[in-house]
Amino acid sequence: MKLKVLQRDGSEAGRTVTLDKSVFAIEPNDHTIWLDVKRVQANARQGTHKSKERSEIAGSTKKLYRQKGTGNARAGSIKSPLRRGGGTVFGPRPRNYGIKVNRKAQALARRSVLSHKAKGDAIRVIEDFTFDSPDTNEMQRMVSALELGNATVLLLTSGHDINAYRSSRNIPRFKVLEATQASTLDLMNAKTLLIQEGAVKTLSAQLGAKKSGKK
Repeated sequence: MKLKVLQRDGSEAGRTVTLDKSVFAIEPNDHTIWLDVKRVQANARQGTHKSKERSEIAGSTKKLYRQKGTGNARAGSIKSPLRRGGGTVFGPRPRNYGIKVNRKAQALARRSVLSHKAKGDAIRVIEDFTFDSPDTNEMQRMVSALELGNATVLLLTSGHDINAYRSSRNIPRFKVLEATQASTLDLMNAKTLLIQEGAVKTLSAQLGAKKSGKK
């Protein structure tokens, strides 16, 4: 598949880029996409929730009243879960929610999403560009020139570009990530992928047939 390379002003650059078939034209594996999205979301959970159990509640452990003869039910510590202010029974404890998905499956998930986007005509290739300094207005003008509308857009850069990242922070539904750092969830959340020309080569080198061991 070949796509025309666009300039920042929305016009064509007069050249095309060929998308690697082993990255942008495979048979998508939806189950692997689901697994990797689940991994990303699970690993993002802090797992720091905690409720106090009866051993952690402040209060006396003295028996409230004698065992027999009062007509009341037996009662021990004031920290009993049955009493107001008592400890919680089987409450949440800190835990790690992270799950593991092997690297080949993660790569397959990303290739599957990129193939879905390519098949759905949701990929645009833009020439490599840099900002001398953060400039939100210039980034907004580029978005308007490319006629991306109100769609959620993910710009994949060929390298670490702090100025492009800072220029996009105040633009709604627009996100900038280095191509090698974009997760399956990031790719899924974007309705349109705006990929720098150099980032196409980066993705091919990272996820292509030679990298994945395919023949």
